[in-house]
Amino acid sequence: MRFTILLCLIFFLFSASSFAQTNYSVKGIIGDSVEHIKLNNTSVAVLNAKDSTLVTFARTAEDGSFEIKGLNKGKFILLLAYPDYAEYVDHFSLDSIKQSYSFGRINMQLKSRLLHEVIIKGTAAEIKIKGDTTEFNAAAYKIQPNAKVEDLLKQLPGIQVDKDGKITAQGQQVNKVLVDGEEFFGDDPTLVTKNIRADMVDKVQLYDKKSDQAAFTGIDDGKKEKTLNIKLKEDKKNGMFGKAEAGGGTESIYQAQVLFNAFKAKQKLSVYGTAGNNGKVGLGWEDNQKYGTGDGLQSDDSGSIFFFGGNGDDLDSFSGQYDGQGLPIARNGGVHYDTKWNNDKESLNTNYKIGSLTVDGSNNNITQNNLPDTILVNNSTQKFHNYMFRQKLDVTYNVKLDTS
Repeated sequence: MRFTILLCLIFFLFSASSFAQTNYSVKGIIGDSVEHIKLNNTSVAVLNAKDSTLVTFARTAEDGSFEIKGLNKGKFILLLAYPDYAEYVDHFSLDSIKQSYSFGRINMQLKSRLLHEVIIKGTAAEIKIKGDTTEFNAAAYKIQPNAKVEDLLKQLPGIQVDKDGKITAQGQQVNKVLVDGEEFFGDDPTLVTKNIRADMVDKVQLYDKKSDQAAFTGIDDGKKEKTLNIKLKEDKKNGMFGKAEAGGGTESIYQAQVLFNAFKAKQKLSVYGTAGNNGKVGLGWEDNQKYGTGDGLQSDDSGSIFFFGGNGDDLDSFSGQYDGQGLPIARNGGVHYDTKWNNDKESLNTNYKIGSLTVDGSNNNITQNNLPDTILVNNSTQKFHNYMFRQKLDVTYNVKLDTS
């Protein structure tokens, strides 16, 4: 009998303790912030503040009221949701002192009403649209110290830069990057994006550039090219860059190349020099275009020379002097300088090139004639020595005359 009474007493105490632990609640009334109407059937969720997991869920009554009971003590999040209204989120706590929490009247706001009240403030506009030109303000984007233009472009909306430096803007590939509206030592965009520091940039402009012929004649030929123009800060319009390469191999094969470029305001200077006996007889097409030295020259794997673009000359092509036969020793150098003045109405472009090519080699010929009664074999060796020296200077002066 005593054992039965003891069991009943323990069960009663346990039940009272369990009831006390869950005898916590939260309540409130939900309405519109302006119309002052009650929002019935509003979704009411109670979440754990620690991990945002759902504790319980309910909906408001006809008068917009709700009361959720059976909660444990702890810290919670109240989440309210109603169609076309912004979600309401607030925190509350329940403990042994405050077992019931009342939010009173909660006013929810329509999403459309919130959008009408949005005010954007800032020290400088990030993006401006000027006609067909989209202009980005570089000062509005955070960049790391010593970052390049490429790192700045990756932050601009609508512009992507892949691992090889290829730029895509508004779904189209950007093949031309200008500096202050002018070509920067050729047509290679990476020459700008990988060599100029981002902190030198004032604005980045994106537009569709007309062809040179259309710009000159004023007649639109329909040819346009997606173009980026990097506008530098006035106190940053100077800099220099370059590269040097050297290599050697067996049988005294060697190749060396030095290139240096500098720019200041409207002035650009490029100097290069090459020497080698591995079959490369000049800068090659890629470097020739990158460093603004004019016409291109390139040899293929067989040693044959191909000349690209411009008005060719012997200094560029060495036509007839080297076609993959013999051992060539080539020495070349050049200087490029261009500048503008008088509000860009006048410009000067100069190129000076000097080079020599020596080719020594021999041709071995074996001929065999099969006759009815004998075989005749003839073996001959012919040595040759070819030498060429050329230098070239060209100067181009342009002036933009007024309409009169």
